Amino acid sequence: MGFKSIAPVRHHSITPISPVAWQLISFALFFGLWELAGRWPISFSFPPFSKTLLALLAMTADGSLAKAYLSTLQPLILGIALSGVIGIGFGIAMGLSRTVEWFSLPIFIVLQAAPMAAIIPLITYMYGIGVLSKVLAVVVLAAPVIVMNSYKGIRNTPPSLLQMCRSFQGTRVQEVLKIVLPHAAALIFTGLRLGLAMGFIGIVIAELLITPTGIGDLISYHGSTADYPKMFATIASIIALAALSLHELERLERRLFP
Repeated sequence: MGFKSIAPVRHHSITPISPVAWQLISFALFFGLWELAGRWPISFSFPPFSKTLLALLAMTADGSLAKAYLSTLQPLILGIALSGVIGIGFGIAMGLSRTVEWFSLPIFIVLQAAPMAAIIPLITYMYGIGVLSKVLAVVVLAAPVIVMNSYKGIRNTPPSLLQMCRSFQGTRVQEVLKIVLPHAAALIFTGLRLGLAMGFIGIVIAELLITPTGIGDLISYHGSTADYPKMFATIASIIALAALSLHELERLERRLFP
């Protein structure tokens, strides 16, 4: 009685799609839907992606976009830098001192909840039209977020770690430098990332409401002249810059605090 040989069953492995490929697919889907919605059209003022891209290239070539960003980035960078210093400083002080917390916490809670469309014109009235008013607009939006995250990071330090430090006769300075700040660092960095996002919102609102300069001027001008491809190109450029900045800051955060 013979035996038939059984051929081994081959299992074909399916290669998983890489994260980069998924990102490219999502971008292609998004821009494809944008193109279809613009050609439908869902609105006369909503251009297709192809016309927006051509408008973006034209504005890049003639230098108008670069000129606008030179005016926008200066107060944005200054505002974010001041917000970081003020936010982290006040957040740490509030987390370590009940007295500072009692005086400062209500102010930053009010600033975080206040309608910016009402506060920014008030800043204009007090400080006039210029770089200072735009810097203050960025600080007013970004600083409260950084303060609250830094404050919560300090206050959420596990008591067991503090008790361990004290049991080993650690000083207050050692307790803060070796336990409190390292534990709060990740949340402080998250506050910086959120503050950067709010800073981009603040600078655009400031340039739309305070003074017609920079990116806000391009958005207003092209909107008033019904040049919607250039208007959407300007809006898309500031969104892309904000997303890229936040992505790089998040990568740095993951590298420092894996």
